[in-house]
Amino acid sequence: MEVRRESIFVSAVRAFCNTFAGVIGITIGLVLIAIVIGVLSKPSLVSDKTQMIIAADADGNRKLLPHSAPVILKINIHGVIGTRNLNSKTIMSQLLDSQEGELKGRVKAVLLHINCPGGTAFDSYNIYARLTEYKEKYNVPIYAFVDGLCASGGMMVACSADKILSGPMGMVGSVGVLMGPNFNWAGLMEKYGVKARTLTKGIDKDMLNPYREWKPGEDQSLINIVAYDYTFFVNLVTKARPHLDKNKLINEYGAQVYDPVKAQEYGYIDDGNSSYNGALSTLTKEAGITDEYQVVELKVIHPVLSGLIEGKSPIFSGKVKHELQLPADLSPELLNRPLYLYSPAL
Repeated sequence: MEVRRESIFVSAVRAFCNTFAGVIGITIGLVLIAIVIGVLSKPSLVSDKTQMIIAADADGNRKLLPHSAPVILKINIHGVIGTRNLNSKTIMSQLLDSQEGELKGRVKAVLLHINCPGGTAFDSYNIYARLTEYKEKYNVPIYAFVDGLCASGGMMVACSADKILSGPMGMVGSVGVLMGPNFNWAGLMEKYGVKARTLTKGIDKDMLNPYREWKPGEDQSLINIVAYDYTFFVNLVTKARPHLDKNKLINEYGAQVYDPVKAQEYGYIDDGNSSYNGALSTLTKEAGITDEYQVVELKVIHPVLSGLIEGKSPIFSGKVKHELQLPADLSPELLNRPLYLYSPAL
């Protein structure tokens, strides 16, 4: 009887394949278990708790100080307001946690670090309001430092600060309201013989339906909302920034953005030639801090599976989206609502 022996190479390849298949199987199993646990315990996975991060002070020190040391709370206003990582809820979580646990009673000032084009009118105002309430309740100064862009809703948030400072490079301004763009495909559909039917009840329930010709006046309620939000924005900014002339803001400056020097001249900000360390040093003096202090950031933690279970994945929503992505397309969080957003590409 002839006995065939496998070569060492073939045996090694076979062993590698078996091991690789086993690892893949275990990984898939763990992922499926995690998903099942996520579905069954959905509320516990969506957390608004924060993680404390030690940031550098004006001298670049990041060492952990005793719990008796005063704290400056640094809040980052980075990116578009109203999206997952920057909205009224995430800011509220940071403010609440800053007065609990080892930080309770230690926060002596707040520094807003801003690089933001704005976002939804709702979240922009709510963040402004929560910061203003925090300042009054705990009697702490708030300074804003613009590190690049402070426009539209970012400008509204900055108005909660006692002083707004900026580096020499950047853009500031854009006090205005945006809704849309809204497209109409009726002419294109007629050309190719495509028809659509929408069932509604209530006058103008399908206002600005893109699949039919628009009726005169059907968008009047939206026009009124945009006008209201604009007047509200102008009044808020000119009240918070008394050197910003209201008449000039409406009739000259409009929703334009300006370099920090012009922004200071027009009254949008207090100092257009500052620095992050300079703003931090000035804030410590305003807060009466004379000894060592700790700069703290509170980062909102999103659990690994929270994006899936919040309906952002077809695995849980059961829907697969087919979308026409345009070059300047807005993210879903910003669609169909008034925006305090600087977005010249639109």
